[in-house]
Amino acid sequence: MTRTIIENAHVVTVDERGTEYPDGHVVVADGRIVSVGPGRADQALRTDAEVVDGRGCLVTPGLINTHHHLYQWLTRGYAQDSILFDWLTALYPLWSRIDADLTGTAAAGAMAVLARSGCTTVGDHHYVFPRGGGDIVGSIVDAASTVGVRLHATRGSMDLGASQGGLPPDSAVETTVAALAASQEAVERYHDPSPDAMVRIAIAPCSPFSVTADLLREAGVLARSLDVRLHTHASETVEEDAYCAEHFGRTPTQYLEDLGWLGDDVWMAHGVHLDEPAIARYAATGTGVAHCPSSNARLAAGIAPVRALLDAGVPVGLGVDGAASNESGQLGVEIREAVLMARLRTGSESMSARDALRIATMGGARVLGRHHEIGSLEPGKLADIAVWQVDRVEHAGILDPVAALGLGALPPLKRLYVGGRTVVSDATLVTADETRLARAVAAASVSLAERL
Repeated sequence: MTRTIIENAHVVTVDERGTEYPDGHVVVADGRIVSVGPGRADQALRTDAEVVDGRGCLVTPGLINTHHHLYQWLTRGYAQDSILFDWLTALYPLWSRIDADLTGTAAAGAMAVLARSGCTTVGDHHYVFPRGGGDIVGSIVDAASTVGVRLHATRGSMDLGASQGGLPPDSAVETTVAALAASQEAVERYHDPSPDAMVRIAIAPCSPFSVTADLLREAGVLARSLDVRLHTHASETVEEDAYCAEHFGRTPTQYLEDLGWLGDDVWMAHGVHLDEPAIARYAATGTGVAHCPSSNARLAAGIAPVRALLDAGVPVGLGVDGAASNESGQLGVEIREAVLMARLRTGSESMSARDALRIATMGGARVLGRHHEIGSLEPGKLADIAVWQVDRVEHAGILDPVAALGLGALPPLKRLYVGGRTVVSDATLVTADETRLARAVAAASVSLAERL
């Protein structure tokens, strides 16, 4: 049995009681947490163990990213001053030329940066599948294996092209039948329902303005027959609200509920423009929300009503969103952004650093349906752990280590563990060569641009 002990650290468990140990320890054996508590670990656990001195460190659960578009790592910096619909229109022609090789390279680069920012579980929403593009979902799965993070990949889709009143060009969409068949194939090929799964698959038609009602309805039926989760974009912008009012005579929430798209097996990206009735329906049905504060700001979409969602009992997690609308690609910085945005919307007491850390960990685990396995530091849970160095010049003297993470600059990682395996050590990715990844991403970005 392999055993790792992290001790002499400020341990934030994010359990139901919000337990913290200012001088605590965490013990890991065979990929799971076996002990968390104050002081040093029991002597009986120390035999043949690797001991990590956490002096000057904050230990938290690994962060959980509930919404991303990894392929967009190759298209950062485009349409810098555009709102969502204009930004999408500018980028669809480029995205419609991707393939499995390019996507795999983008995903590896994006997940390396996510890991270095404390992320242990990556939720990806991929919805562009050009004809002849190869096994794109498989390329994302392979990239996650290389970097060493858990993956919640979604097999997305679009079947509503511009000629039918949708936003994407016809060249970027699939037929409804093809999208459903490919979604089922992805689940059957890659989804692992086991408690310690490294890869799970959800079904995720893209948005009300790029997907037909038939695809949304049938995707819901398919996902539930396969016992997997559902994901889409919803209530992101005022333009989306206007689109739904014009085309369906409904709000996005009313439209999606009519199609069977509210439930505790569903999570929506953004939820910026949810009104009180919509929040009540999300709460009543257990529908989750992926909150993406930096991307919402980049695209001027607005500030999500996160405090109201939490007060209503809606599961809320954090997301980076598309790397082309959040060029940082770091999940750790979204903790601070969530605090600041919530306070801008509803005042200084609406979000604390600890609230935002909970959203980034247990909140994300709830959204993905894995709160019994990840999201907190408790015996029996998977050993997905971030060890943040908070005693260097950027953070030295900050009164509270959690404030160092949630209000200060993003701290470097002393260690990042996924299932007890070291993925980051002393701020460096150890599972793959960062320099080689960077070169591959730069070359792939040029290659994609030349295809246009």
